[in-house]
Amino acid sequence: MSQRNMVVTGATGFGGGLTTNSDEVVRVSGVSRTFGRGEHAVHAVRDVSFTAGRGELVAIRGRSGAGKTTLLNLIGGLDRPDSGQVVVAGHEVTSAGEAELLRLRRGTVGFVFQTFGLVPILSAAENVGVPLRLAQVPAAEREERVAVLLELVGLGGHAAQRPYELSGGQQQRVAVARALANEPDLLIADEPTGQLDSETGRSIMDLLRAVVHARGMTALVATHDPALIDLADRVLVLRDGRLVDG
Repeated sequence: MSQRNMVVTGATGFGGGLTTNSDEVVRVSGVSRTFGRGEHAVHAVRDVSFTAGRGELVAIRGRSGAGKTTLLNLIGGLDRPDSGQVVVAGHEVTSAGEAELLRLRRGTVGFVFQTFGLVPILSAAENVGVPLRLAQVPAAEREERVAVLLELVGLGGHAAQRPYELSGGQQQRVAVARALANEPDLLIADEPTGQLDSETGRSIMDLLRAVVHARGMTALVATHDPALIDLADRVLVLRDGRLVDG
């Protein structure tokens, strides 16, 4: 099976695969999000607008508290904005119901987090296969795809190992493979190298860039590491919840 032609069986609605002919995968228009009220209000995201195209890796840079995680959560359907609109792969996210958002998170968007988020009792292969089980992909196809993905991230020989038997960099590679399992249009990575040393972190960013360019996906990567930002196709800078120049 080609690494670039894996189609999810049984996915509907927001499912994996290309859902639009446009090169634009992400459109964020005037999005704002505030937590709390009055003098205690925190304006996490303020009137943010941008687009991201297919095959593009966009780094979102900013200090801790700048609003990077909130913005990514709004784009990925993990939170809702107070105002504005988010469209991912031709689907309006901000007005979607819970069932639609679930399909979005299972198919159209893949997530990679700083803390890896692997299930400790499952092997690397089983962790990668979780999204495929949820999509009801047949066992034989699921096993084949998991093997392809582990090879893709350089862990073909570690399929049977559990997270505690892997290094931090290897665990993050498993997390990347899992995020790619359902062939998402958009990959969201929130500080994916935050718990890794600089050399390992750069190898993860290199991997993300290679996958995005090879598969024609879109990736939004939040980071404050200057060395990793250099690997992005484009950089957006957040300061106090607003996009700024440079």
